[in-house]
Amino acid sequence: MSSTVSERALASAVGRRNRQSRAWPLALDRRVRSDPSPKVGCADGGFARVEGKGAVVIEILNRLVAEVEAHIGDELDVDALAGAMGTTGYHARRMFSSLAGMPVSEYVRRRRMTVAAADVIGDEELLTIAVRYGYGSTEAFGRAFRAVHGVSHGDVRRDGGPLRSQPQLRFRLTVEGSTPMDARITERPAFRLIGHAARVPLIHEGINPHIQAHIASLPAEEHARLKQLSDTDPAGLLQVTADQDPDAAVGTELTYLHGVAVSTATAVPDDLDAIEVPAGAWAVFRTSGEHPAALQAAWAATATDWFPSNPWRLRPGPSIVAILDRAPDFSTATCELWMPVERS
Repeated sequence: MSSTVSERALASAVGRRNRQSRAWPLALDRRVRSDPSPKVGCADGGFARVEGKGAVVIEILNRLVAEVEAHIGDELDVDALAGAMGTTGYHARRMFSSLAGMPVSEYVRRRRMTVAAADVIGDEELLTIAVRYGYGSTEAFGRAFRAVHGVSHGDVRRDGGPLRSQPQLRFRLTVEGSTPMDARITERPAFRLIGHAARVPLIHEGINPHIQAHIASLPAEEHARLKQLSDTDPAGLLQVTADQDPDAAVGTELTYLHGVAVSTATAVPDDLDAIEVPAGAWAVFRTSGEHPAALQAAWAATATDWFPSNPWRLRPGPSIVAILDRAPDFSTATCELWMPVERS
């Protein structure tokens, strides 16, 4: 096939896919509003809870998964999907990532490459396959294919494998939450987080050695100095994560700040970094036990237990951990986890 014909076919296929991509969120909105499911109801043009809130969260995530399957090659508009179901794209992404163990974007890529593998094994032109799954070139498709399967599409076409499969996710509501979570909601005026910031990779489980190294690099007198600067809640030395994309995969860099909270009237010393925090509501969870395991378990429980059971959702903003008490070797600690929220 000549390059001119290939380019013309590519342009035609991309145009066709783009038209379908623009149309399907509208079709989804119509389907969602007419769906007789007892879990989600329609009231005054929007969605109202008619069963447990946990069932609604699970329903939203399962509809998200269903739309990925129905439009496997299209760009997924999570904001439009979430908005049609009465929540925000930010909250949907954070809940998906917490429960699935991977961001939405990574799940979409894995599912695309899982389904695409069957086409690659055949004799269809690779450019046609690439466009079908949302890629504008065989090179971009090849990079995604190798990232998921660990081998090139050429190897798979020649040898038939090996292949790594990402099964379709299915979220289920389980009976949990027998242990009450120690939580409170507090409204806070705008404040600043000041301290020493560093870019570190995202790690969900266990100790983050990059954060440990950053804290260890600060002399003892600097910790004492920071404590003296603290003049508002959350009080004391704080561990802050900011600039985290809700679609971020493990290993993606985010901002970590070791510091304190101060009022907006407090001057920031020239040698310290600052994060401006707007006024808003915060959900505060107290946790005690082995560190950081107890803290990470509480973080996960906010997604599995607390948010599905309460009329609040996450909003953009930093996540803050206040260390209230700890063992000398930091093997155990009592902490407060501060998460920015808004009414759902």
